[in-house]
Amino acid sequence: MILALAMLIAGILLLIKGADWLVEGSSSLAKRFGVSDLMIGLTVVAFGTSMPELLVNIVSSVEGANDIAIGNIVGSNIANILLVLGIASIIRNVAVKTSTVWNEIPLALLAVLVLQLMANDSIIDHYPVSELSRSDGLAFLAFFLIFLWYVAKMRRREDEIENGFVERGVPVSIGFVSIGLGLLLLGGKLTVDGAIDIASLLGISQAFIGLTIVAIGTSLPELVTSVLAAVRKKADIAVGNVVGSNIFNVFWIMGVGTIIHPVRLDPALNADLFVAILATVVLFIAVHTGHVHRRIFLFWRQRQEHVIGRTDGVIMLLLYVAYLGYLVWRG
Repeated sequence: MILALAMLIAGILLLIKGADWLVEGSSSLAKRFGVSDLMIGLTVVAFGTSMPELLVNIVSSVEGANDIAIGNIVGSNIANILLVLGIASIIRNVAVKTSTVWNEIPLALLAVLVLQLMANDSIIDHYPVSELSRSDGLAFLAFFLIFLWYVAKMRRREDEIENGFVERGVPVSIGFVSIGLGLLLLGGKLTVDGAIDIASLLGISQAFIGLTIVAIGTSLPELVTSVLAAVRKKADIAVGNVVGSNIFNVFWIMGVGTIIHPVRLDPALNADLFVAILATVVLFIAVHTGHVHRRIFLFWRQRQEHVIGRTDGVIMLLLYVAYLGYLVWRG
């Protein structure tokens, strides 16, 4: 058990550090070849920070750990909203851009809705099993290309800001990229193997490990980024970071992962997909009312500004704790 836990922790740490070095090396190379900070942010950084979830998804799919593959994505999306934004909004009220409210949050909701529909072949088409096939993966990637087009269009409307990407020598940059990729591959393998061993030793489901420990571990970069953004009074970055990550998780990571290896869905995971949908709806309500409970139990009270308040943050964290309690009860 100690060895399995050490493998899991080491794997998550390697994933985080590997992604960091991959982004640093790739950004440096792009900068040296004249790529703008805007395009580096849209491509290198965005893709690099999603690499931990991608590697875990690919390794677990190839090794037949389907519950970890899907559980990591769904659990990460739930943790990003209820845990990450919950903590960030408790630290400081989180202001949300209008484009995020009306475009990106609904797109994040669309992503989890599409995931649930595509992952339920047995219910919708009465197939013997439910599976995310390679054709589903291609559809996810098609949605992802539309999302990239939207992001590029939105970012070009804004003034390009110097993001502080460091330009290093080519050999050093290649070294960062190579080591980063190596750490990601090793970290993904250790994380999945450790999670499988822990589930086996404790007699609990792989889905539970994927939805909790692995999901929270791969969400740590988003948590750190969002908390620091809240502390530095740039809380709008926190929401964009989380919502963008959730869209990436479904359309990009599930798309690539299922093309490499189809993934079967345990019907029990439908409950977790529903929680992911509910969490996104709660976020949408929060940015409109400022107080989730007023919207649910009384009536719609539209605010002129879009803010996630401290009360909302507390409610989100309580919902996440309740969800974890449900997972423990379910086993």
